[in-house]
Amino acid sequence: MLLVDGLEKRFGPVVAVDGVSFTLSAGEVLGFLGPNGAGKTTTMRMIAGYLEPDRGSAKIDGVDVFENRMAARARLGYLPEGAPAYPEMTPNGFLAFIGRARGLKGDALESAVKRAADRVDLGRAAKRPIETLSKGFKRRVGLAAALLHDPPVLILDEPTDGLDPNQKHAVRSLIRDIAPEKAIVVSTHILEEVDAVCTRAIIIAQGRVRADETPEDLAKMHPTRRLDAVFRELTAGREAV
Repeated sequence: MLLVDGLEKRFGPVVAVDGVSFTLSAGEVLGFLGPNGAGKTTTMRMIAGYLEPDRGSAKIDGVDVFENRMAARARLGYLPEGAPAYPEMTPNGFLAFIGRARGLKGDALESAVKRAADRVDLGRAAKRPIETLSKGFKRRVGLAAALLHDPPVLILDEPTDGLDPNQKHAVRSLIRDIAPEKAIVVSTHILEEVDAVCTRAIIIAQGRVRADETPEDLAKMHPTRRLDAVFRELTAGREAV
């Protein structure tokens, strides 16, 4: 469902992403792990078609992201870091706005909005201004927007960062619920996210992939069999500029 081949991106003399490659199939939840500044968000933005790479390619459901952006984006649900939305809108209004931008109209739009809101369990919050909602519900709104057009591939950038334990649990439960039918990338620097929702993990540091394994096999790479120990070892001295 997702093919990433040799993505590279430079900002002046700084190499932000350096030859990142991986594939992802339906039913997989990939934890894209790395310290802050490792190149995670830059990679996600390139895959989503919001940032042009200097080299490399990405395909979503067989469609080249950089040769056919609109068709690729139609197959992708993207939750940017922080789940940005228009604060004065209600979730229902925001989802309807997103749906119209994607070409939905009439009954199809109404059905898509209701399905997305129900799927993330917005409840009564769907009719309140977004600016009055908790961080957890704002993330639910962002996730509903990403799911609105029922895409086969999802990219979620730091979906639980800054949330309290209950809010994290709710968002992770949502990800697990939709995982069987989607190919999902969860970009994060929170190691507990891997054990909570991921079937596979990539560790990236200084723009390069350092490991690509199941969480269990990744932990076996260190004598302590602790993921945090593996993470520290693979990223030691490789903090990005």
